[in-house]
Amino acid sequence: MKSMFPHAACLQVEIQLGDIQANLRQFQDMLAAQQFPADSLVVLPEVWASGFDWPNAAALAAQTPAILAELRRTAAERRLWFAGSLLEPQHEGKPCNTLFLVGPEGVAGTYQKHHLFRFWQEEEYLQAGQEPLAISSPFGPVGALVCYDLRFPDISRRQIFAGSRLIIVSAQWPSSRLAHWRLLAQARAVENQAFVVACNGCGAVGEGRLAGHSLIIAPDGQILAEAGEGVGCIQAPLREAELDKLRSRFCTAGERPWPGWDANKVIALETLQERLTLIRRQGSRIVFTNGCFDLLHAGHVDYLEQARACGDCLVVGLNADSSVRRLKGPSRPVNSEADRARVLAALGCVDFITMFAEDTPQRLITTLLPDVLVKGADWPEEQIVGAAEVKAAGGSVRRIVFSNPSSSTGIIEKIRQQAAQCK
Repeated sequence: MKSMFPHAACLQVEIQLGDIQANLRQFQDMLAAQQFPADSLVVLPEVWASGFDWPNAAALAAQTPAILAELRRTAAERRLWFAGSLLEPQHEGKPCNTLFLVGPEGVAGTYQKHHLFRFWQEEEYLQAGQEPLAISSPFGPVGALVCYDLRFPDISRRQIFAGSRLIIVSAQWPSSRLAHWRLLAQARAVENQAFVVACNGCGAVGEGRLAGHSLIIAPDGQILAEAGEGVGCIQAPLREAELDKLRSRFCTAGERPWPGWDANKVIALETLQERLTLIRRQGSRIVFTNGCFDLLHAGHVDYLEQARACGDCLVVGLNADSSVRRLKGPSRPVNSEADRARVLAALGCVDFITMFAEDTPQRLITTLLPDVLVKGADWPEEQIVGAAEVKAAGGSVRRIVFSNPSSSTGIIEKIRQQAAQCK
């Protein structure tokens, strides 16, 4: 494995909406006019082959395999690597906005845009990526961001901790927020002590214009190359020795102290209301689900991760011991409500836990009125407690299919059988 790409470039293009052939011709023409050292990384803007032609997103995504094949041929001919986002079809649902890293042997890895831009209603046409991991490559792990992701430093932090020394950004960033583009790209470089290669589009988009000003930034924040407002190419060497020297003094990429204890996620309803009021002020979507979660198992974890993916903050209503006994009999729960809450709190996908002693979480749900109410797909919507109230308040109900067959009752029965065999 080579340690890092030795050279990087940005092809700043003006994207023709929905016209893949015109965009491919522009790509090839610009490439032909440039000379790059072998193994250079050439970065392209966000959805550079199609633009934001959302009504035709599915049909455009179907052409992505052919685009990738052309990129592979070009990479092999010129001994280059390409990175930029394209619409990627999915087996189910809407396409993803996916950054592809393509080399002489084909696609080396991908990154799916994690944060969809609600202000431009991207969620209506795309589905978000679920795992914002670094891309594996023959040059080591590579960090990746697609446009709006640049505003979320936790993604880069995770990718850098995994060993990335370079962050690729593929964007269509508007000229009205050019100052933010520069500031955020430099911040990602400085805070991670990593190279940043950020390629933006240019020209008209909708009723506005894209900012251009693609950037190649050193780990100390120095801008090594910057494009103007129009079509053009920038390039610069990525001197790994300079990165090593900078990190030899102090290395923020390697420092990750534990941020705190999870037990404070368990709070009373009144306190939870106050917390959620503040969280909602910033436009966060609250997700609620409930359960006994006795003998926490892999099925529970899968379910809760899927629930958290439905919004920005997950609240779990936890049956108190008295409620569990009425539902499941005098021998349950196996673990006390305090123990069950503490184990749940250790899950990163869970933000808050609050208890209820009633048979159902009706009071919790009508008090909190979450934006998304989650329940297992084995429950018909008309039987889900609180569904009518949540929908009447403008929220939605999501029914999640259990991907793991584990159950607390099954685990308890297995333990009993094994204990009986030992007698």
